Amino acid sequence: MTRGVTSPWRAAVLAVALGGCAVGPNYHRPSAPVSAAFKEAEGWTPSHPVDALDKGAWWSMFNDPELDALERRVAVSNQTVKQFEAAYRQAHEIVAEARASYFPTIGAVAQAGQSKGAAATTATTAGGVASGGTRATRSYEAALDATWVPDLWGRIRRTVESNKALAQASAADLANARLSAQAALAQDYFLLRVLDEETRLYGDTVAGYQRLLKLTQDQVREGTQPQSAVLTAEAQLYGAQAAQTAVGVTRAQMEHAIAILVGVAPADLTIAPTPFRREVPTPPLAVPSTLLERRPDIAAAERRMASGNALIGVAVASYFPNVTLSGDYGSAASSLGQLFKASSTLWSFGADGAETLLDFGLRRAQVRAARAAYDQNVAAYRQTVLTAFQGVEDELAALRIYQQEQATLLLTEQAAQQTVKLDLDEYREGTVDYTTVIAAQASLLATSLNVLIVIENRLNASVLLVENLGGGWTTADLPRS
Repeated sequence: MTRGVTSPWRAAVLAVALGGCAVGPNYHRPSAPVSAAFKEAEGWTPSHPVDALDKGAWWSMFNDPELDALERRVAVSNQTVKQFEAAYRQAHEIVAEARASYFPTIGAVAQAGQSKGAAATTATTAGGVASGGTRATRSYEAALDATWVPDLWGRIRRTVESNKALAQASAADLANARLSAQAALAQDYFLLRVLDEETRLYGDTVAGYQRLLKLTQDQVREGTQPQSAVLTAEAQLYGAQAAQTAVGVTRAQMEHAIAILVGVAPADLTIAPTPFRREVPTPPLAVPSTLLERRPDIAAAERRMASGNALIGVAVASYFPNVTLSGDYGSAASSLGQLFKASSTLWSFGADGAETLLDFGLRRAQVRAARAAYDQNVAAYRQTVLTAFQGVEDELAALRIYQQEQATLLLTEQAAQQTVKLDLDEYREGTVDYTTVIAAQASLLATSLNVLIVIENRLNASVLLVENLGGGWTTADLPRS
């Protein structure tokens, strides 16, 4: 080794020493608008509150085995969730790609060749004339070569930092997609159950109308009612039967929608009707600041903000020179037998640096663009937080108001049932005409349907409140590498 080679080695040592330097701003999570308490929670009394949610299986609060079975299929078979899962795996591998830049690129070279040219020696003839000749020569070479660009200014480190944050954002996106699909399934499932109850309600109504039609026919034969009363009773009966049939269309559509959510063809899923339960459980509330840790969409926005911050450092690193270290070590000989002997060894080592002297504002524009992108991420993060608080407040208000509405509608339904009973008794006695009974029955049916609608609204609000509270997910679930 000659003395002139010591300089590149010193450069390598210096590069390693400077490897801890990373230009650009270090990340600190910006503040977000967080209120001290949920405004709409004041005066709200949870109905059948659930003190604790089964982490990851929040739907168990509804105590419905069929819903449990369907929900567990979402994470496994839902195709939208699978798309986000594949996107996360891709983001994870991108981090591995970036980390590979920390290390040198090492290659191997093997070469064998044969050539023919002018002879290296000459012979003298008897007449004193030199005679030339040609001969074939062989050459063999085997070597390892390496190239390394040390991360002097943290460009690679900031790139890894950015990609790692994006991978974590992708993991949060996956959790959010899973939660959204689970919430959509629960909403469709409860609508299907409400439709089953609506079908039962119409069935009871049709049976009552059929009894009333027979009573009216008897009274017409007795001469106490006009023939028009029979026609009116028939029209009322047929209208209820048509409405009952129409419910079947929406129910079939909900069953098909549930099939898609669990990742099967509609023909492969059948959900049998079951008795309808009117209880509406609600999840527990925590302080508003916990939303920052429990909402996967907030976590995704925060991680994208961290990625944008790291990309500022990547842009700043372009102001500094790059150093490339390269070297190779191997052996060359004219025969295979001599190839790996010490006398055939060859090596080289070198370093070169490159710096842009004039770019007419390119790098400055890139840094400013990176800062502007980061500012966009900050605004998106804060907007996501605000939207999250809006979602919770909306569903708290909905649960409170729908609960009050249901209490009033139940009283109305009871009054309508009493009215129908009294009007039917008086109709049998002939003291009121048939139009009075029709009006009472129509009022009872409408009120009963409104009770079902408000129960459905409460169930939806309870599901959406769970979703807006993060469904038991926390930022601790994010991958750390």
